[in-house]
Parts: sequence; structure tokens; C-alpha cells
Amino acid sequence: MNNYHNATLTFDKLRGRKTMKIKGVRLYGVKDIRLEEFEIPDITEDEVLLKIECNGIAMSTLKEITLAQRHLRVPKNIKKKPVLIGHEFSGTIVKVGTRWKDDYQEGKKFVIVPEIPLQIESPGYSYPYFGGAATYCIVPGDVIEKGCLIQRETGAFYELAQAQALYSVVSSFHSNYHSKQGSHDHISGIKEGGNTIILGGAGPMGLMAIRYVLEMDRKPKRLVITDTNKERLEKVRKIIPVEEGRRHGVELYYINPSMVTDSVPVLLAMTNEKGYDDVFVYAPPKCVAEIGNRIMAMDGCMNIYAATADKNYRAGMNIYGSHYLKTKLIGSSGGLRSDMVEALELIENKKMNPAIGITHIGGINAIVDTTLYLKKMPGSKKIIYPQIDLPLTAIEDFRKLGETDPVFAQLADACSNHGGLWNSEAESILLKHFEK
Repeated sequence: MNNYHNATLTFDKLRGRKTMKIKGVRLYGVKDIRLEEFEIPDITEDEVLLKIECNGIAMSTLKEITLAQRHLRVPKNIKKKPVLIGHEFSGTIVKVGTRWKDDYQEGKKFVIVPEIPLQIESPGYSYPYFGGAATYCIVPGDVIEKGCLIQRETGAFYELAQAQALYSVVSSFHSNYHSKQGSHDHISGIKEGGNTIILGGAGPMGLMAIRYVLEMDRKPKRLVITDTNKERLEKVRKIIPVEEGRRHGVELYYINPSMVTDSVPVLLAMTNEKGYDDVFVYAPPKCVAEIGNRIMAMDGCMNIYAATADKNYRAGMNIYGSHYLKTKLIGSSGGLRSDMVEALELIENKKMNPAIGITHIGGINAIVDTTLYLKKMPGSKKIIYPQIDLPLTAIEDFRKLGETDPVFAQLADACSNHGGLWNSEAESILLKHFEK
């Protein structure tokens, strides 16, 4: 294992400004991402410099690099002016511009709200120096002004980074809405005491969503999780058994739709033919959305949470049902600052454990291949520590690696002490080793 990357300050005579050499992964075109060393300018009075300690590899980043310039959030000129990728990241505040000296303190931890209000541009998609797949980055003043840089006192770096994944789940459930009887007003959120289904819900995000539903104040009566991946579905069933659903007052069911010719009658039968008040699409194939459309109840709401990299993605919708049953179709991506605060509080209060879905860790040198081949890789969530060089490594391999490397032996022990999951103790061991 190698030492921390050193950030080198140099002087740019052409601009007369200090610059800082960093390492980061930048997007140049379709599936053209490169780990490079390059210079970023010294911050201005309304900017903040961040040291990135943890970055989660998101499936949405794979969609981003697959579309490149055709992605709505990515500039057209990335071949000449590449952008930093990565939007699930945390770390420490290194330098604060004079405008923000009263609001932020150097040395404090931070988390970013990836979706910036009233704009399509966002970190990890649109900026040359603002993304998580790097050793350092710069937060622009207008982003800070909109409340998207949140300072934190506590929390492991992986917890803060994964809060960015959780906040989008929180937002999706707040985004659903239903009609208020006798009024044109809407009630935000899922229907209390109703039927909720998460289609394709056995992945890392689905796992967070299940846990979130069980911790809600306004719970559904019934929560159904579907997934065609048998192994993945069984794994989630073991992590969150149906008995745990009962303890929270929720009827929890796990269904593999591939076991029947047509899953719709089966799914409807579970609701006594009433249908589902809230449908969440957590898998991109159009057939999943089409099933969701067929099982909606009166005044039902379907949320497209997952999508493909295909900008011509289409699915058949029952317009007749929308007309007479008043069903609604919405989409959600990202969320509000309040959603991030809620996600952070859930983690801090131990109601959500963001480590549940983490299966691999790695260093900055693992970002390119992990992102490019994310779909083909085993396991679930992959997290990166950009300050170090470390191949992408499965947590389940720590013990074997520990036979020859004492650091991995320590990591294996730390994970064993926490039910086999990644944890703050393991993170501390890892980062302290690389500080040497």
C-alpha cells in the first residue's frame, strides 16, 4: 500500500495565480474517462476547497459516461474542457473563501447536495473542478449560496458519502403524491395504510428504500419487493426478513416475477385486486415500468426512479386508466436539501446503516475500471477512497488477503466485529495506514 497523494502548489505565471496539482478522473467523451494529474486554480473569495476522502461509484455515473455530451447535465465541449465525474462524495474542508469565513470552518467534514436548485448542472457532471472522483475539488460560490455544501461535525466519511445515495431515495418517497378528497390539493408522500411496491427493489438503492419505508412515520400497510435476480432477492430477504416488517407494522413480501408467466395477476391478488397506491420503478427495463402501470390503484402514483442511458427510452402506458382511475406518472432524480438533512439524521440516529449495501472498497486508481464495468462486477455498492492507491477489493476477501498483509487482517477483524460490514473502525484503520 502506497502513501497519500501529495498535493503540490505551483505558480502559474501566465495568470499570476497559484494553482494546485490534483489527481482526478475526467470525462472526455463516450466511455472516455481518464485518471490524470492536472492543475486547478486557487479558490476565489466566494469558493471553498474540499479534500475528498470518500466517493461512491453510482450507476447513474455509468449512464453519464455512456451518453457523455448527449447527457442533459454534461456540457457539449468536454473533449476540450473535460469535467470531473463523481457526485456521491465527502471529505474535509481545506480552505474557505473570505465570503464564507463565518459559515464554514477549515478542517470540518462536509457533504454535498448533488442536485442544485433551479439548474440542470450538477457536481460530477457539469464542472471542470467540482466532482468527487478526485483528491480535491472546488465548490463554486453560487452552489454554496443555494445551500448545497453542508458542514458536519460527526460521521464516518463513507456514511456521509452514502447519505447522498440515501437522500435520493428519501426524495423519491416524498415526491409521490395523492389527491385530497373534495379538493384539487395534493398530499405529498406515499399513501398511509396503502399498498406500496418497489419493482426491481433488491439492489443497493432498493435495500435503502425498504429500510426507509420501515422507519417512516406514515407507513404503508403492505410493502412488496420484486426482483428477477434470485440470489439478490434472497440476500435482501435475509438482511431484512419479513418478520422485521411485522415488527414495524408492515406486511413485507418478496416476489420473483420470473417465476410466473404474467406477474400482474399475482401482484394484484396480493392487494385483493385493489392495486398499488404507490409504485416505484427501481429497474430500467421498459417491461418493469409497463408492469407498474398495469397494477396501479385508483389515484395511484408511479415513480420512475431508474432509467437507462437510452435517451429514446419509451414504455407503453395505459391512457384509459390515467383518464378514469386518475393515475399519475412522475420521475425523481436527486432531491432537496431537506431530504439530505433527513438522510443524515437517519444515519446519525442509527435508523439506517449505509454500510449494508457496500461490498467493495478501492483507491483512486480503481475508479476508471470500476465505473466502466460496473454492471458486470459482482457485489453491490463500491466505494472509493481517492487519497489512496488500492485495487478494488471485496470485503469478503479481506481475511484471505490478511494472511500476507497485516493491514487486511486488521480490516477483516474490524468488519467481523460489525457483522461483516464496512464500518468506521475499518475506515479509520485504512486511512491511518496510508498516512504513514
